[in-house]
Order: sequence, then structure tokens, then C-alpha cells
Amino acid sequence: MIDNIINNKAIKLFIVMAGFFVANALIAEFIGVKIFSLEQTLGLSPLSLSLFGIDNLSFNLTAGVLLWPFVFVLTDLINEYYGRRGVQLLSYLTAGLILYAFAMFYAGIELSPADFWPQSHINPALPAAEQQAIADKVGDYDYAYRLVFGQGLWIIIGSLVAFLIGQIIDVTVFHRIKQLTGERYIWLRATGSTLISQFIDSFVVLFIAFYLGADWGLSLVLAIGVVNYLYKFTMAILLTPVIYAVHYLIDRYLGEPLASEMKTAALRGR
Repeated sequence: MIDNIINNKAIKLFIVMAGFFVANALIAEFIGVKIFSLEQTLGLSPLSLSLFGIDNLSFNLTAGVLLWPFVFVLTDLINEYYGRRGVQLLSYLTAGLILYAFAMFYAGIELSPADFWPQSHINPALPAAEQQAIADKVGDYDYAYRLVFGQGLWIIIGSLVAFLIGQIIDVTVFHRIKQLTGERYIWLRATGSTLISQFIDSFVVLFIAFYLGADWGLSLVLAIGVVNYLYKFTMAILLTPVIYAVHYLIDRYLGEPLASEMKTAALRGR
């Protein structure tokens, strides 16, 4: 049985793509607790945008945005070769694994720390001044652990709902465009479906996590959603050549007859 799997190029490709898909989604969820300044990271002065009556907006983004564009590129590639059912399988599996991971994080948070652990990051061999400098930043390792991994329930719900809705919209738009255009215009079905699904995703997560869960005003949610989408829009356009390159590599790996057969079956939903 294992020989059949290992020697089957289509199965091996699906396993590899599924692994990257799940890993990217999980990592994006976990590192997403950090908010970073895109402009300062690039050595630029922060922008000062005004939208919906909200001033001084800039590209302060969750670190998870570094990986989500690749998740949606993988979604389009899986769409292309394995169809709607392939994307749905991985989307539901990923959502379940994210819930499982957060459950384990919360279980870990509730474990009583060993007496030495909350200060274990402070090396006693360091000079007293350096030890104090570290303690001033993070005096209690267990408390820092709780802050980093203890994301709020509304954020988790918003993120998962937005992810599933985004995936459903992405696969639907992708196949609709491909039905109309056939094998032509890879950029249109791949980038177009991503732009539409990411637009919905950007606002759903903020609406659930912060409008419902944190009493943010609707204007603030809309303003931050637009800023986030501007970043995602730009990344989707920039990644379009990557989609063509990966298509070429996959077709070479599978061989033209198998690649064409898989694309046809994927479009027909088999």
C-alpha cells in the first residue's frame, strides 16, 4: 500500500501541498498575536491615512499576514489540480487542527508552572544589571506565555469563520471563472478568486473579533479592514508570477498527460 502512495505522483503532490497548506495556516494563526508596522519594518515613515472618519491609520498588521497569501496561492493550486473537494477537505481539516491546537494551548496555560520556570529565562551568570534589564522586560515567563498563547475567544472564532468563508468563496469564484474561460487566463481565476475571497475575509474577522467581541465602532472596523485589504490586494498581485511558475513546475513533475487529466477531472468535480 505504501509503495502505491509513494510511487503515485498525484498522491505525493497532494500530500506535499496539504502539508504546506496546513502548516502555513497553523503558523499564521500562532504568530498572528504580534502586530507589526510594515512601514517601519521596511525602513519607511508610517503613513497617515484617513478613512471613515478615522485618522492616523497606517499599515499596522498582524504577523499572520506574512503567510496567509501563500495559503490562498496553495488554495488556487489545489483547486486547479484536485478540485473543490480537495480544497474543502483541507479547509475543514485545517480548521479542526487550529481548534485542536488552541485547545492544547489553553490546556498548557492552565498547567501549574514549576517553581523555577517563571524566572528561568534570566541567566544567573549574567551581571546583576543585565538580569534586572531582562526582568524589567519580562519578569514572569509564565505570565508572558499566557499573554502570547492565550488569544481571546472572539479572535479565534473570527479567524476560523473568516478562514472557512474565504476558502468557500475562493473555490467557488475560481471554478466559476474557469468554467467560463477554460484553461486560459490562469491569472484571472487564481488572482481574481483570491482578491474577492480576501476582501470578505478581511472584514469578517474584524467584525466578529472586534465589533462583536470588543465593542469597536463600525467605522474603525471598516477603516482597519480597508488598510488590511490594501496589503492583501498588493500581495495577491505580486504573487501572480509565482502561481505561473509553480504551475509550470507541477506540470513538469506530473507530465502533461497526467496534469491535463487532473485539471479536467478537477473542473468536473470528480
